[in-house]
Amino acid sequence: MTVRTVAILTAGGIAPCLSSAVGGLIERYTRVAPDVRIIGYLDGYAGLLAGRSIEVTDEVRAGASRLHDFGGSPLGNSRVKLTNAADLEARGLVAKGADPLRVAADQLTADGVDVLHTIGGDDTNTTAADLAAHLAEHGHEMRVVGLPKTIDNDIVPIRQSLGAWTAAEQGALFARNVIGEHSSNPRMLVVHEVMGRHSGWLTAETARRYRADLATREFVPGIGNDRRRWDVHAVYVPELAIDLDGEGRRLAAVMDEFGCVNVFVAEGAGVDEIVAAMEAAGQDVPRDAFGHVRLDDLDPGERLASDVAERVGAEKSKVWKSGYFARSAAPNAEDLDLIARCTELAVAAALDGRSGVVGQDTERGDELRVIEFDRIAGGGAFDPGVDWFVELLEDIGQPRG
Repeated sequence: MTVRTVAILTAGGIAPCLSSAVGGLIERYTRVAPDVRIIGYLDGYAGLLAGRSIEVTDEVRAGASRLHDFGGSPLGNSRVKLTNAADLEARGLVAKGADPLRVAADQLTADGVDVLHTIGGDDTNTTAADLAAHLAEHGHEMRVVGLPKTIDNDIVPIRQSLGAWTAAEQGALFARNVIGEHSSNPRMLVVHEVMGRHSGWLTAETARRYRADLATREFVPGIGNDRRRWDVHAVYVPELAIDLDGEGRRLAAVMDEFGCVNVFVAEGAGVDEIVAAMEAAGQDVPRDAFGHVRLDDLDPGERLASDVAERVGAEKSKVWKSGYFARSAAPNAEDLDLIARCTELAVAAALDGRSGVVGQDTERGDELRVIEFDRIAGGGAFDPGVDWFVELLEDIGQPRG
């Protein structure tokens, strides 16, 4: 199949890779296949359903390299599940009784799209595969080559999602200031809540990077500027149960000695227990269009802070959330290198007739390859038994449970 028109869309939550990945795809096509037309759908699948797109002009091609310097997405994002027709009807994105997959497929056909590049998480990319299958059933061949985006780093079987390294680095930067709040009040509890619904990777990596930075700084303990007051005293991830009574006793001793406690917690830590308690009490659990628990409504960080504060005798506690700060950043050098390698392979695969998601395949020795759609899944867990995380917990005196 000759590639005449390529479409790009970004979807889901933003991450420190979207702008750069869009720029990288445009640069690569301009270099190796300059005659290929490129369009971008605005606001993800919402724009595709509405037929809202923008043409990549010569001017845009000439300036595409500048997109590497920005966070966010130049095309805009949305959270849309094409198989949830009721939600899309309620939001006015499709007409009553319409099949959203058919609406999106018809738009792709009308736009003459031969290749669709999706930059998003597992839902974004598997939805694109569903679209391709739908089109094939109706006689329209379309290749789909996705790029993996999620700061949680939880796409199976991909080793490293684009933007996750940067999010951890930015979360550590956020914490460098926020933990200074330990001195704002006697017996202060500082809770740094990090994004991560199912996976604790981002929380753990953020804590690791924060402590690595801490190790480079010089302190003046004689006047209270003690490294131990700036350290992380607990790191809670969804993969490890939290023994609140045991941790309460341990952290109470920290509070007594240093006058503060600093906790890093993944937003998904303890959520299963909260949901189970709500369901047992006959309460409705708020969920989004994808069936995910609405974490903002549950506010697990505040619940944890309240429980810990009581146990450690905190005079004041405060939860700071770094997620929006971290996910909005421009990519760092590590991510820029990975984005460049992934976009190069994505274009090559599209021109070569392959479909799938480009990533480091953990089941193929971390080879960077085009991974089959039927192997893509979300909710990949962080391994809390990796050496560096075990050492981190040992260093701060936290039992693994």
